[in-house]
Amino acid sequence: MVYTAVMGYGVVGGGVVDVIENNRDLFKKKIGDDIQVKYILDIRDLPEDKNADKLTKDFNVIVEDREVSIVVEAIGGCKAAYEYTKKCLAASKSVVTSNKELVATHGPELLEIAKASGAHYFFEAAVGGGIPVIRPLANCLSANRITKIIGILNGTTNYILTKMISDRMPFDEALCNAQRLGYAEANPSADVEGKDTCRKIAILASIAFGRHIYPENVYTRGISDIAVEDMQRADSMGYAIKLLGCAQLIPGGDVEIFVSPCAIKKTHNLAHVHDVFNGVQITGDMVGDVTFIGRGAGKLPTASAVCSDIIDAAIDDASYDIYWQDRGSGFIRSFDRLTFKYLDGTDIPVVD
Repeated sequence: MVYTAVMGYGVVGGGVVDVIENNRDLFKKKIGDDIQVKYILDIRDLPEDKNADKLTKDFNVIVEDREVSIVVEAIGGCKAAYEYTKKCLAASKSVVTSNKELVATHGPELLEIAKASGAHYFFEAAVGGGIPVIRPLANCLSANRITKIIGILNGTTNYILTKMISDRMPFDEALCNAQRLGYAEANPSADVEGKDTCRKIAILASIAFGRHIYPENVYTRGISDIAVEDMQRADSMGYAIKLLGCAQLIPGGDVEIFVSPCAIKKTHNLAHVHDVFNGVQITGDMVGDVTFIGRGAGKLPTASAVCSDIIDAAIDDASYDIYWQDRGSGFIRSFDRLTFKYLDGTDIPVVD
């Protein structure tokens, strides 16, 4: 029997528990053994919940139980999630997460702890949600020198920009619409200010280029100052405006990385990624351009990616491990040193 624990019983944590319960036979076929969620860590009292017998408020119960070999971190943020993840990894328990903030901020340290203890730290769901992009980047494209990554990495902002051009809807109205539909949080700042995209492109670039890139070193501009008129002007010139995370390896080994609303030609693979969909285009020196498109968020798509990591952790195949180092930030080109062509009449950079 493979025993797991789920820390955090919100949208993602609840989705993970549901996927394990509903697809138990599939897990057994993949792993070669039964799997069971033994504990669910949550601070709330939920006596009527169907999994009430598994609920606990005591993290130590999880970290001290030797039967628990895999822990799902679905708490979010960088406080309790960081401390609990460190302790689980140090106790040789593999940790699976969708927490992009934690990976982007503390990735090298957590990967080092996992490596030293013989555990795994997997985070496929941290960037693309249900879209498989981290493992293809790290493993399937490993024979390539990755030269560029361009991504629409936030479904909320992509939905807002889509409504602005398709329905001529002002930013504020499109944001309210996204909140009403549940695509945007009550406090949407992490999305519309580009912070979420920043964390995700930082993770992808760290994997691609082998050096940790901290979000605070990435120039980040959101979409709140984009007007319908900007969208229309771009459209009339054959461009689409998208919030992009961009990272590029340049001669000499430095890295250009930034987050900004950008104009891309309508012939670009990402120009037709609309609504809440995400898209990532990775360029390798041998394979050329490879594009991944799909729903980047949501309960079941994200839980699906988390559960795939659970299976890999249970199989205990070290070939899936990802590792990069913290080597400072001197290799990152500051945004003011980058040269762009700008869309006529705007301060929106044009990206190929």
